[in-house]
This record gives sequence, structure tokens and C-alpha cells, in this order.
Amino acid sequence: MLDKKTQRQNRLILEDISRSKTPKTGQERGALPYALLEPRHVEEIRDEKLELPGAANNRVKALRRLFKWAQGAKKPGAKNPAAEVAYLKMHGDGFETWTAAHIERFEEAHPVGTQARLCLALLLYTGVRRSDVVKLGPQHERDGWLHFTETKGSRKAGAVPKKRDIPIIEPLREVLDASQAIIGPFAYLVTERGVPFTANGFGNKFQDWVKAAGLPVGLAAHGLRKAAATHAADNGATDRQLMALFGWETEKEANRYTKRANRKKLAGHAAPLLGFKR
Repeated sequence: MLDKKTQRQNRLILEDISRSKTPKTGQERGALPYALLEPRHVEEIRDEKLELPGAANNRVKALRRLFKWAQGAKKPGAKNPAAEVAYLKMHGDGFETWTAAHIERFEEAHPVGTQARLCLALLLYTGVRRSDVVKLGPQHERDGWLHFTETKGSRKAGAVPKKRDIPIIEPLREVLDASQAIIGPFAYLVTERGVPFTANGFGNKFQDWVKAAGLPVGLAAHGLRKAAATHAADNGATDRQLMALFGWETEKEANRYTKRANRKKLAGHAAPLLGFKR
């Protein structure tokens, strides 16, 4: 039995697939007979999200669940073509870490005062997840800090709300001050209708900004969180400091970044030792 959050995500994915169109005929997939769906069609649906392996695999997963239910309900002609389709291989958490060049190009395309630049600053200088950045707003500011409750895991039964406190560092403060005209009353980032983004709606808008900057399709907001953690570790942040800043409960996640940073420094110190005296 799926929990309510997973059910909702599943429904949204299926609705997205239903509204999508076939490349050959341009018909909406939701209007086509489900009994005619074959594994090759599922692969086609999966590969439309090729740049986002996690999202691509979620499409396959949602279709597997749908047709498994149809078989159990003995729907006429029901089979499970998605069961024969493999998931895409994932590396790490599937999100590419933004490089300094990526960030510089995004900043060149989106100057201070635009919503895209405000979004970049919020993600890069707080390290929050997509589910939190859409909820942050002026009401969370107090004494130069952002005080909020983390969204991830908050809806699980018996979950204890995770309070987060993040300082507003100078680069973020400058962008916030220069963006007052576009900031909403209860959320920094708002849609054209002046309401806060949903997490999925924000993801789509973020991809529009990425494309407008001429960056590779699929660079995600989470990749900026990884970039922030990488930068902090390279500048000497400890495991405990990273845990406090990024909201991680164990050292495992933080150690992934500090280990890499330490290895890089050691290699830099060791490289001169490769010289041979003649």
C-alpha cells in the first residue's frame, strides 16, 4: 500500500504521461487504448526524460504500478508492458553537480533583479532542497537568519519536525535586497499569478531558466545543493559543519564531500614529489 505522498506523486506522473504526445502522430497518450501499449512505447515515454534519469525511471515505475493494478483488477486485455522495460542506470543520486562555469553562465544570462538570479542565490547560498526553496519567504527572516521547518520527511507518520537555521550571508542579502520588487509577501519565488510555486511547477520553471542560459538540459536545482556542499568542503568545512548547514543526520553524506576535498588537497601536496632529481 502506497503512502499518500507517493500516491500523489504517482498520479502527477501518470497525468503528465497522459498529456504527453506521441512523436509520430502527435496524439495525447491518454486518449489511446491502453491495451495497445507495448514495451517499445514505454521506452519511448521513459527516454523523453533521458537527461533526468530519476524522472525517467519514475515514469517506468508509475506505469508498472498502474498496469499491475489493472491486471489485479482483471481489466480487459491488461498486461504489464512496463515490467519488461529496464530502468536507466543512475550515478550517485542522479543529479549533476553544477560547476563554476555553469554558475557563471547562468549569472550572465540572468542578472541580479531577475527571478532566475534570485532563485540561484537562494539555492547556492543556503543549500536547501527544491521542496524548501519554494516555501522560503520574508516571514522566515529574523536577526539575519532564515528559520524554517524542513519539508522532507515532515509528512511521515510520527515524524518530528526538523527545524533549520541558516545565516543569510552577504551575497544572498545583496540579491534579496535587489529583488524586493519581485518577491512575494509569503514566498521569495512566486508564479506569474503571484502565488508560491509547487515543487513540480518550480522544477519546470527552473528548466526554462537553464535552457535560456544555454546550459545542458537536465541541470537540476539539486545540482546546486551539491555544488554548495562541494564548495564548502573544498574551503575546509568539517563533516559536522556540513551536517548542520545541509540538514544531514549522519556523517555519511557529509563525508562524501569532505573525503573528496581532502583527497584533492593531498594530491596537490603530493604532486611536487613526483619530480625526479637528475
